[in-house]
Amino acid sequence: MSSQSSTPFPPSKITTAQTAEEEKNLNVVKEYMAISYSPKHNEGRSSVAHLCASNSTFTAPTTFPQCSTPLDYADSHAHVMASIADLHIISYDIAFAKDSHVLLRYSAEGSHCGEPHNGIKASGRKAKWTASAIFEVEDGKVKSFTKEWDKLNMWKQLGWMNGDEYL
Repeated sequence: MSSQSSTPFPPSKITTAQTAEEEKNLNVVKEYMAISYSPKHNEGRSSVAHLCASNSTFTAPTTFPQCSTPLDYADSHAHVMASIADLHIISYDIAFAKDSHVLLRYSAEGSHCGEPHNGIKASGRKAKWTASAIFEVEDGKVKSFTKEWDKLNMWKQLGWMNGDEYL
């Protein structure tokens, strides 16, 4: 359980046996995700700084090109959650660690029930999507985070796209 969250981590559907060190790495990543995906607890970089190495990196050029660290991502994700104020991870569809690397494939959902997004007022429209993340953990801290996510699928469901303007 996250030190800042009052609920346990979402369930993992597919996983494997982990060494004690791999389990620790998996839990560091799940805590980072629990905070980053919590509209209540993610107040940006300060919310996850205790979980990130000082030289950490983040890569997601097609969805978060302005972010270069997991701290930047927490800041950017807090902004997204201002619009999708009920955003949450439903489950970890796949979750496992091998040595210092952790892989998560997860399903999430939420609705546009918060602030306007790029001038579009809250509509209440709902969306479900999946994403994958590969982390490297070093000395109990997130060293790198690589994310793959079909942002346009979510945006289309929420009505944030009129057509194929972002394709």
